[in-house]
Amino acid sequence: QAEEELKAAWSQQAEQLREMGRRERLLRSAVQRAGEQLESFKTQVMQVCSPSAAGSTGKSVTEQQVIEKVRQISDENRQSHEREKSLQKELNSRLSKEREVSANIEVFKNSLQNLQ
Repeated sequence: QAEEELKAAWSQQAEQLREMGRRERLLRSAVQRAGEQLESFKTQVMQVCSPSAAGSTGKSVTEQQVIEKVRQISDENRQSHEREKSLQKELNSRLSKEREVSANIEVFKNSLQNLQ
């Protein structure tokens, strides 16, 4: 009976080891696919951000390169928005001055007509 119990326990252990091996293979495969997807994503980001920087050399793109490129684009975007705000303020100021000058011209015309 003890021998039967040992055989059953060994059989159960062997089955558990096979299952663990199967899971390990699945996990390794999933990790490999994730790595390939990451490389593909990084290359796509770099191609969108800077077509000349990615794909042309055949080298894989590093995370740092992607981060730096995204940071650069973000900075350029922020500067563009600041420039747009500045130009809008300048435009509003000029329009205000133009309205003031137009109003002064009207007053001057009216005064001139009254003098005539």
